Amino acid sequence: MKIGNLDLGDRPVLLAPMEDVTDASFRIICKEFGAAMVYTEFISSDGLIRDAAKAVAKMKTSDEEAPVAIQIYGSIPEAMVDAAKMADRAAEIAGGHGADIIDINFGCPVSKIAGRGAGSGMMKEPDKMVAITRAIVEAVGKPVTVKTRLGWDENSKIIVDLAERLQDVGISAITIHGRTRCQMYKGEADWSLIGAVKANPRMHIPVIGNGDINSAVKARDAFERYGVDGIMVGRASFGHPWIFREIRHFLDTGEEMAPMSVVDRVELAKRHLALSLALKGPVTGVLEMRRHLSCYFKGLPDFKETRIRLVTLNDPSELVKTLDYVAGRWGNEPLTESASVYGL
Repeated sequence: MKIGNLDLGDRPVLLAPMEDVTDASFRIICKEFGAAMVYTEFISSDGLIRDAAKAVAKMKTSDEEAPVAIQIYGSIPEAMVDAAKMADRAAEIAGGHGADIIDINFGCPVSKIAGRGAGSGMMKEPDKMVAITRAIVEAVGKPVTVKTRLGWDENSKIIVDLAERLQDVGISAITIHGRTRCQMYKGEADWSLIGAVKANPRMHIPVIGNGDINSAVKARDAFERYGVDGIMVGRASFGHPWIFREIRHFLDTGEEMAPMSVVDRVELAKRHLALSLALKGPVTGVLEMRRHLSCYFKGLPDFKETRIRLVTLNDPSELVKTLDYVAGRWGNEPLTESASVYGL
């Protein structure tokens, strides 16, 4: 699959953008496990044009995670164009690798974003969505992609027509989450409409499917049943970044990998913690790792007290000691991966 001149290989598996999850340390970890491309947390166009420190900092990427897409969101056309221009110059503005792709978030369903017309709130105004996309494509030099949903609600699933319109104003690929905005993350993702977009004979850009991919078997089925060019994994990677290796192995060999052992998870958690500390310092690095640490060990029996320690300790050395305790205490515990373990 190629996006512009960027070749992501056959049947690529991408890491979805997730607020408060896909920071630099997590992106690097997922890349090491085989994610073909990673995305930043979504970045407010208003924050970027105001030069808000947090928004600018989110644009900093590294060569270790490349190729990487910087994702922006907003509802004001002028602000979106200016933010896209900043993302195009991210290496100059924020340092690091910069952006290989600029992605527009037309898919986030949370009320604080969609409720003010941004993210999937744009599904109510498809003409405006297309106009903003056209303006961004014309304003930047890097490939522009879009991530969106099926429609606003059950009565307005406009994605087949909308995808073609977005293609025709110049985007280089489209990612479609198989739910409406009103569904949020409830119920099952409807991949039939993603398949319908791909089957449209007038579509010639890559179509990437997203929604409920939480196993290697589901990933294979998405490619085989719906013909998508790529798939994107979101929530199932949280606490389970090795899912990219599992999917890649299954797609290439037809064989499922054994679950990662507790000892290996401990070593991974320590590596992730070290990256977070190096990138964000001892205070923020620990605070922002808390959401990840306990999730590496979901499903272990009698783990409550240890989990509490992992999400309350402030001293990095004490966290490492606790992780070593996990390896010693549960190192021989048999593990199975399941959708329920990862909250899907």
